[in-house]
Amino acid sequence: MQGSANLNLMIKAARKAGRSLVKDFREVENLQVSAKGPGDFVTKADREAERIIRDELMGGRPTYGWLGEETGETAGQDPTRRWIVDPLDGTTNFLHGLPHWAVSIALEHKGEIVSAVVYDPAKDEMFWAEKGAGAWMNESRIRVSGRRHMIEAIFATGVPFGGRGTLPATLQDLARLMPVCAGVRRWGSAALDLAYVAAGRYDGYWERGIQAWDMAAGLLLVREAGGFVGAVRTGDDPMEKGAVLAGNGALYEPFAKVIRGE
Repeated sequence: MQGSANLNLMIKAARKAGRSLVKDFREVENLQVSAKGPGDFVTKADREAERIIRDELMGGRPTYGWLGEETGETAGQDPTRRWIVDPLDGTTNFLHGLPHWAVSIALEHKGEIVSAVVYDPAKDEMFWAEKGAGAWMNESRIRVSGRRHMIEAIFATGVPFGGRGTLPATLQDLARLMPVCAGVRRWGSAALDLAYVAAGRYDGYWERGIQAWDMAAGLLLVREAGGFVGAVRTGDDPMEKGAVLAGNGALYEPFAKVIRGE
């Protein structure tokens, strides 16, 4: 993989964390789990993976800022650069022994994501991108799908669980979308949903109520793979509002109109 020094550092950190996670995944029934909220768990594996990533990234770039799911935000000496990290996106899948979860690492520069890594250790698929250099999966260039008709397209989302307030809106989205598409998938990892849009496996993805670390890397992957990303509400910033919509070039607008009820 040919990339910048920062990207190579990110890939190294993701692989190292991935090895630790795979080891724990094989013994998932023995993990010590503490409840962080309804349907939202934090595991020893999750915390250890973030520690590994933080040690690698901050060891290599000690002046950068940090935003991690488990350890929160730390300002850096360099106010223009920040790591945005989800050490285990798809925690519930992980806890249930489902091999669909990922490590997500993004580098933000002056408010813009410039480097991205989403690593799926269970399948050994490393999705990566840098601004202006395209998107890749392992050694292969990836592109968004070329489908042009909604009725042929498959979309992904995250259906809210427990008492989350975004459930009614999501159910309304599904009621509008299901009759005009080929199917909707809910696989439980926002980072991989976006990576799959970038790779042309999904034609689009939307979700409300997610965090910056869930989507930061995936947004750049989709853009560099030739797709479009935006917020569920026109004019919003998806990173700020936590509501994202992504798709290929031909379907983004009609897909967005369905989700927005236009």
